[in-house]
Formats: sequence, C-alpha cells, structure tokens
Amino acid sequence: MIFKDYQETGRIYHIISIHDLENTLLHGIQFDGKLSYHTRYYEFHGMIDALKPEWVPSWVVRSKAIFGSLNYPDDHKFHSHTAILAIKIHPEKCWIANENYANQIYEPFVLQNLKEYAPCVQYLQTEGRELLLKYWNTSHSFTENLIHRYDQEERYDAEVLILHDIAPEDIELKYIISDHRMMNINAWKARFCCCR
Repeated sequence: MIFKDYQETGRIYHIISIHDLENTLLHGIQFDGKLSYHTRYYEFHGMIDALKPEWVPSWVVRSKAIFGSLNYPDDHKFHSHTAILAIKIHPEKCWIANENYANQIYEPFVLQNLKEYAPCVQYLQTEGRELLLKYWNTSHSFTENLIHRYDQEERYDAEVLILHDIAPEDIELKYIISDHRMMNINAWKARFCCCR
C-alpha cells in the first residue's frame, strides 16, 4: 500500500483534477464543488441513492458525498494531471461501500442514451440493479469498518462516502500525478519549479 494505515495516520485520500487544486486548497472540499460534478456524476449517484435500503441511515446520501479512499495498492494506476490529497475526516459522518459494485454500471449508465447502446438499459434494470443492492447491502459505517476491517477483504474496493465538508486546514497535498509519474510535492517542485 502507498500510505500507512488510517489507524496510524488518521487520514484518508482524495483525488482531484489539478484544475480544481487551487480552489480546493483555498476553500476546502464540498460534495458539489468540482467542475465535473453536475455534468458527470449527479444523476449516476441519484440512481444509486434510489436503491438505498431503509436500514442505511438517512444522512447517508451518495449524491451529497465526497469520495475518498483508505489507501491505494502500490501498483495503482492514477490518471495524469491529478493530485492526491490526504484529508482529515469526521469518522462518525462517513460510510464505507464496495466501489466494485457501482463501477460495473457506470459505462452502461453513461451510454444508455446513445441509440447504438440503448439496449444496455435492460442490463441496468436487471444485473445492474442487483449490483447496486449488493453495493448497499455490503456497506457499513466508517467506525464499524475500523473494527471489522471489511476494506481489507479480497475484492472489497472500499470507497469512503464523506458526508461533511472538508476545511482547507484539513487538507494536505501529497502527490501530483504528472504524465503517469507520481511525484511527491518536493520532487515535483524540484523538477518543475527550479531554474536550470
């Protein structure tokens, strides 16, 4: 794993586009504060929220969550032109779910309105629906996860749903991903900020 465990650091990790970095460092993170939120994710999250079972607390609303990760494997492939932030959270206002289930429906959800791919609506209504029910039925409070560590089970790709804003003072810039190179901040500055 790239980082030490949450039990040691008290931090989780959040990836943002470098286009959002200045605003994030100045104003913190809000669930709808990114450029891509309304154009790429709002309706997708809403579809998942619509299948949330009654036992999941009412304050857990995926469409109002900031997403984070507890850690990343050493061989994780990050997108270029992004930044990895370490953030301090309020554990009692966070939820854990298996991102693998939600990820399997993202492309069909996005492509369903294109004529050629319209038949994928059937997938969304059947297998996709079952995957989303599994998403919720294998989810847990963040604090419960700290006891049972579901996130360490094989094939449980834990995403943290953070259901509170993140203040600027609770954010630390850890890495910038530059053309598929992962550089910590000192290495990035040494490469790009020094005159030769």
